[in-house]
Amino acid sequence: MKKNIITLAILLLLGVAAFPSLGQAKVGAGLGFGSEVESLGIGINGEFPTANSRIIISPSFILFFPDVINFWELNGNMNYVFSRSSATVYGILGLNIARAGFDDISTPFGTVEGQSDTDLGLNIGVGVNFDIGSNVTPFAEMKYAISDFDQLVIFGGVRFPIR
Repeated sequence: MKKNIITLAILLLLGVAAFPSLGQAKVGAGLGFGSEVESLGIGINGEFPTANSRIIISPSFILFFPDVINFWELNGNMNYVFSRSSATVYGILGLNIARAGFDDISTPFGTVEGQSDTDLGLNIGVGVNFDIGSNVTPFAEMKYAISDFDQLVIFGGVRFPIR
């Protein structure tokens, strides 16, 4: 599990190299809540502008903390900016890879072998960046992941410029 998290975090950060001079890229972190896992999660998130000023590539990774299972999601979203002002509103459309599983569990009757399942899905949602006049950009997003792991995810945090 730790290897997966480290690998995904490195891949997200390497995304910076894919967009070397196309505006102000940002990365950050935040907290989220998943409606189906009924759990809080922590995550990392990035924004990488494209040549089209209204389209932003936004990868993210969220690790949720439900009681028994391990659950994470990796997202590759395209955000479409509707308006720019003190609150920049954008639509979210993208791909979602989610994994749920649990490790071996020892019981008085023996060991239950761990299992996992990974599914590909579609994200659709809305988000907002808040311009507070500094390098820190607070944001909030609400998206619905359509897959075998359907769930509403509310995620918010802060992003910082990386260039």
